[in-house]
Amino acid sequence: MSAIPYLAFLSALAALALAAFYFTKVKAASPGNDRMVFLMEEIQKGARAFLKQEYTWVSVFVVVMAAAIAAAIAWQAAITYVFGAFLSALAGYVGMTVATMANARTTEAAQQGPAPALAVAFRGGAVMGFSVAGLALAGLMVVYIIFVVMSDNADNAFEIVTAYGLGASSIALFSRVGGGIYTKAADVGADLVGKVEAGIPEDDPRNPATIADNVGDNVGDVAGMGADLFESYAGSIIAPISLVAFALGVTATTADTSLNMPLLMFPMAVAFVGMIASIIGSFLVKGGDSTDSKSLSKALHMGTNSAMAMTIVATIALSYWMFGGDDFDGNPIGLAIAVIGGLIAGWALGKTAEFYTSDHFSPVKKIAEQTRTGPATTILGGISAGMISVAASVALIVVGIMIAFWGGELALGEAAIGGAAGSPGLSGGIYGIAVAAIGMLATTGVVVSVDAYGPIADNAGGIAEMAELDPSVREVTDALDSLGNTTAAVAKGFAVGSAALTALALFKSFEFAILNAGGELNLDIGNVAVFVGLFLGAMLPFLFAALTIDAVGRAAQEMIEEVRRQFREIPGLREGKEGVIPDSARCVAISTQASLKEMIIPGLLAVLVPLVVGFISVDALGGFLAGALVTGFALAIFMANAGGAWDNAKKYIEAGHGDLGGKGSDSHKAAVVGDTVGDPFKDTSGPAMNILLKVMTIVSLVFASAFV
Repeated sequence: MSAIPYLAFLSALAALALAAFYFTKVKAASPGNDRMVFLMEEIQKGARAFLKQEYTWVSVFVVVMAAAIAAAIAWQAAITYVFGAFLSALAGYVGMTVATMANARTTEAAQQGPAPALAVAFRGGAVMGFSVAGLALAGLMVVYIIFVVMSDNADNAFEIVTAYGLGASSIALFSRVGGGIYTKAADVGADLVGKVEAGIPEDDPRNPATIADNVGDNVGDVAGMGADLFESYAGSIIAPISLVAFALGVTATTADTSLNMPLLMFPMAVAFVGMIASIIGSFLVKGGDSTDSKSLSKALHMGTNSAMAMTIVATIALSYWMFGGDDFDGNPIGLAIAVIGGLIAGWALGKTAEFYTSDHFSPVKKIAEQTRTGPATTILGGISAGMISVAASVALIVVGIMIAFWGGELALGEAAIGGAAGSPGLSGGIYGIAVAAIGMLATTGVVVSVDAYGPIADNAGGIAEMAELDPSVREVTDALDSLGNTTAAVAKGFAVGSAALTALALFKSFEFAILNAGGELNLDIGNVAVFVGLFLGAMLPFLFAALTIDAVGRAAQEMIEEVRRQFREIPGLREGKEGVIPDSARCVAISTQASLKEMIIPGLLAVLVPLVVGFISVDALGGFLAGALVTGFALAIFMANAGGAWDNAKKYIEAGHGDLGGKGSDSHKAAVVGDTVGDPFKDTSGPAMNILLKVMTIVSLVFASAFV
């Protein structure tokens, strides 16, 4: 059992080797003609310039936080914090680099049909997926092996391990917010002036914001998403480990006892089998010759579903092996049930997202019909669909929590396992909930691969339009892109579901950390500090969402004015006169400057507010975290699904379905307005919400002893 961290590390190296393999496959594909290569390089140049500036800005925050952690916790924790931040940034950069290589190659492959195009786009996404999962797991195992397995004296070993997750969370928050503001400012500007005012197609080469829009797909939906899932995956493994450590008072010298060892090793073991299953599942994704989204969806989900099935079987075997001895008198199948419950809940959340965002189902078709009566009814329809989806998603996460709690108690017993002095001990049910989160994200490698494929397909369509290729090429890329919106919504379902479970486990760890440090934590709702904290926590996700949506609005206004100016002042641009080209670099600069400036306040809010509340009252902080968890989860689901529904309603009309007039019709213009409203919902505020929850919780956990 002591070999599990090393096996997990080796599986992470295998994932990185697979990412390298897929990279060579993508690089070997043809990028197309000179015009396509030029466009690819322009997108690449803009994305690299943005990430360079973003990481420069964020590095200042990382240095300040590292100094604070070194002063409040330990210098080793500052090192693991920086290590987590560096690997998260690296994963985002690698994914973005490959995505900007794969876009033109997908366009070129689309000339041969959907199967070759799907293969190139998926391989590009798989580089991202397995880089994220491989780097996250490898880095965490290095930290665990050095500071727990190989250390004899570090009493704060698990605080040091937890700081790795905080580093990943820091980068994820700024990457999601900054990248999300960038991509949506460009997208909104391009759509409103191009489609609605000028009446030109999406990604038309005459539109000055088109290059910026395609850059945004990579910095927001690839680099930002990669950092997000890196943090989610690492956090889901750290949460049960820290829960055990803080509840039982485990140190580096007591981690290998017969009681502590299985509890600490089980999350790593699940990550190990999930990684192997993801690697195998990635080879099962093969597209057919049809552009029908059902066929394409089946091809993509074959890899995800197969990986999930293999993980379920392996987890059952692990549970019996690790918890079937005399030290635990429960039924070992219980922990397998907890993990499987989390995995199935995540899958069900994804399917719920698919139902509310896919144009095969009634919610999106209903929104498309509502475009007949204008933008107002279109927006109302999307808001309603998003809100209804919250009810279904909350019901699923509640069922998942109950199953995981029951499974944990079945395996470890209803009585708490004896804890450290002053600690109430570890509840089997809470441990079950903690490992359910890693169940949701055990197959992160293939889940992110499927998600990252979407922005590549979107970019491929843009290049097809700007390079003025045959319309049949755009039909193929549009089919891939439409499915990409749904796969993105599915991945967001996994991410926000795991955020709820991970944040709950980290919350319990925070409670134990306060007790272990000699403090007291009263979470009675009758306690006025707790009650005030609940309201403040419930408010913060709304404030965070408002700030990020406002930021997109301000940046988009500047973009809109610039596009209008160029259409007005550059002779022949709007008419498409030969030799007249837009000033795309100016639009890229606008999005870059606006997003970097606007990401600072929301990012700092997530870190500073829990610290301020915690230093005033830990009881208030407990209520604050609980309030934020509940409203943040609901708000994230609402925004992601409403935005996805508006987007695919627009694409439903553009595809000529429903006798709604197609592109350029009044219905289409209403749908574009709905999609524009939904853009910051689904790609900026919504995805950042799950990071917000975990950042606030993990900051509270890392600084718990300082509060006391």
